[in-house]
This record gives sequence, structure tokens and C-alpha cells, in this order.
Amino acid sequence: MVKSSVKAPKRAQLPLKLRRVPKTQARTQFAALCYRVRKNEVQICLVTSRRTKRWILPKGWPMHNQTPAQAAATEAWEEAGLTGKAYDTCLGVYGYTKVRGKTALPILTLVYPVKVKNVHSNWPEAHQRKRRWMTPAKAAKKVREPALKRIVATFSPALVKA
Repeated sequence: MVKSSVKAPKRAQLPLKLRRVPKTQARTQFAALCYRVRKNEVQICLVTSRRTKRWILPKGWPMHNQTPAQAAATEAWEEAGLTGKAYDTCLGVYGYTKVRGKTALPILTLVYPVKVKNVHSNWPEAHQRKRRWMTPAKAAKKVREPALKRIVATFSPALVKA
């Protein structure tokens, strides 16, 4: 039995918020909710963003010939140095605005679980990011987006379908 250190709130999806930009300009990314179980407690890995250094899930753009879960797993490797089993179960969706120069793009990010098997000490973006393992409750407090907070806080390995 895996203990969770947080009382799980209701699992309802929060409404998406697409601010200041027409919805027809929205882009899609895939994020990896990387997790492991240590001493019967779930841990989630967050990484820092390259520019602002805030805590995020590894995420990136769709990739040719990869499913969303596979693309999320690729981002987990590149941004956090983590490899494992990616599952095709979308845990939820959150939105944020990515600013590129003078352009603000609305991004819809689909979150996929990755059960971590290997934590590597050397990975492609190791010199650009920090990674940290924490409980779902602590991880939820570290991320900015309300819908992502809910996805992280309510995560349980029982949600992952093999």
C-alpha cells in the first residue's frame, strides 16, 4: 500500500484559461509527471525552467513518430535525466502562456505519468536545470498553474493504467 502525504482533493479537471490570445493560436505540449515510490511514499520530480528557474514538469512539443506519452518520456530524459516507463494515460491538462519576444502563445499541456526506473547523473540539460524529488503536496505548492497544482496534488500511482 502506497501512502500519500496529502489528502487528495476532488479529481475534477479545472477549466482551461486562455488569456489575451485567440484560442485558434493555441499550441500543444506534453509533460512528464515523473514519479517513484520510496519507503511506501510517492515522490514526484520537478525541474527548474531554463529562463526563469521556476519549478515545472519536464515538457516539450509533439515529436514526429512519437505518441504523446513517448514525447513526455523523451522530455523527462532531456530535461531531468530520468528514464522509465511512460503510460498513455493522460492525467489532465493545464494551460499557460509562453512569451516569445513580443508574442504570447497560449499553450495547452497534456500530462502523462512516467514511472522512473533510472536516475542519471549526466543528461542533456544537466548544466541548465536543477531537479528535485518531493512529495505530491510539496510539488503542488512549487508549481504555478492552478490546474497543474491539482494534477500533481491528486496524483496516485493507482491512476496509472498498465
